[in-house]
Amino acid sequence: MEKTVVELFAGVGGFRCGLNNVRLINDKVMENGNWKFVWANQWEPSTKSQEAFDCYTKRFNLSDASNIDIFQVDKNTIPNHSLLVGGFPCQDYSVAQTLSNSKGIEGKKGVLWWAINDILKIKKPPFVFLENVDRLLLSPASQRGRDFGIILRSFYDNGYAVEWRVINAGEYGLPQKRRRIYIVAYHKSTKYYKKLKKYNIKDIITKEGIFYKPFPIKDEIYEDNTTNISKEKYIDLVDVSNNFQTKFYNSGIMFEGNIYTAKVDAILSEVYPLRKIRENNEVDSKYFLSDDKIKKFTYLKGYKRIPRTKPNGETYMYSEGSMPCPDNLDSPARTMLTSESSISRTTHVIEDYKTDKLRLLTPLECERINGFPDNWTNTGMSDKKRYFMMGNALVVGVVKKIGEELEKIIDMEN
Repeated sequence: MEKTVVELFAGVGGFRCGLNNVRLINDKVMENGNWKFVWANQWEPSTKSQEAFDCYTKRFNLSDASNIDIFQVDKNTIPNHSLLVGGFPCQDYSVAQTLSNSKGIEGKKGVLWWAINDILKIKKPPFVFLENVDRLLLSPASQRGRDFGIILRSFYDNGYAVEWRVINAGEYGLPQKRRRIYIVAYHKSTKYYKKLKKYNIKDIITKEGIFYKPFPIKDEIYEDNTTNISKEKYIDLVDVSNNFQTKFYNSGIMFEGNIYTAKVDAILSEVYPLRKIRENNEVDSKYFLSDDKIKKFTYLKGYKRIPRTKPNGETYMYSEGSMPCPDNLDSPARTMLTSESSISRTTHVIEDYKTDKLRLLTPLECERINGFPDNWTNTGMSDKKRYFMMGNALVVGVVKKIGEELEKIIDMEN
C-alpha cells in the first residue's frame, strides 16, 4: 500500500510537517518522510485574505492545492489515498430527517464533519487520522457524549473501527501543555483491522493499540465504561442524535459498534521547558512590555473576586485564580490561543534571555512551541496573523509520533 495522503483543513501544514519531519533550511523546505501528499484543501470562510493557504502553498511549492469551500468540492475528484488527515473544529453535529426525503439524513449546514463523512463514503481511505479539541467528548452539555457518538456511528456506518486518545503534549516531552483528542480509524478491509479483531477490546487500549507505544500509560484503570452504538441499538444517525448519551473518557475504541472507553494516566516523559524555545539573540524592542502593560498583565493574571449581575438582577461574585507572571521557564508553555500577544490573561509573558526584561513571545518562539521550523509562517503575513496561525495549529511532535506508528501499520498492509 502506497503512503498517500489527503490533507483537509490544512492550515499552515501541521500534519504534513509532522508526518514528513519537515525542516526549513535557508527558506527551502526539506521533507524527510515517506508520505506523498496528493491533495490538500484549506479555505478560511468570511475573509478575502487566505494567509494560511498562501503559507501552505508557498512552503510546499504547490500550484494545485484547493482553496475553496470543501462543501463545493466534488468528492469524486479527490485522488485516491491511503490516509485522510485533518484537524476539524468542534461544532454542532446533530442531525435530522430531511424534509424532502423521510429516509434521508441531514447534518447542519457548514459543519465540517459532514465533508469528512462524504469522503469516507466515496473514497473509503484505508486509514484516517484526525485532531480536535477534547471537549468533543463532552458536547453538548444537554446530552453528554452525543456529538462524539454521532462521529463514531458515522465511522461504523462506513465500515471503520476507531481508536482515540486525549493527549497532553507537555506530558510526553513536547514544549506545550496542549491537550487535544487524536482519532485514528481503520477500514474493515485492512489487515490491521483483521489483526485487532482477534484481541479483547480492552487490550487494544492497554497493550496493542496505535497510541500504546508512542504515548505510554500506567497499567491501572480505575474508571471505564462500555456501550454500543450499532444498528441493533440505534436505527440510524437520527436515532443516535436524539437518544445517544454516555460518558466518554480520555481513551477508547469503537469496534463493530461496541465501545470501550477508559480514563488513563500518562507515564510522564522528561519535561521540555519553555526556556529551551526562547530566542537567545537580541529581540526586537516591539516585543518588550512597558511598565503600564506589565501592570495590566499583573492584574489580569492575578487572583480576583469581581461582583457581577445576572440577567435577572441577581448579583454574585466571579472568582479567578492567580497564574504565574512571568511564565515559569522551567515548565512547558501553556496552551497557546489565537489571541496570543494581546493584552489578556492567557497571553504568555516571559523574561528575555539577554536582558531579563519582560516581553511577549515572538512569532518564532510560538512556532517552536508547536514544533514548526523557525520562521515557518514568515511568508508575508503580519505578526498578529502569525500568532493566530500558531494558536490555531496542532502540535507537530504528536503528529510525528502517531505518523511513525501509521507507517509501520501501512508497511504491514503490503
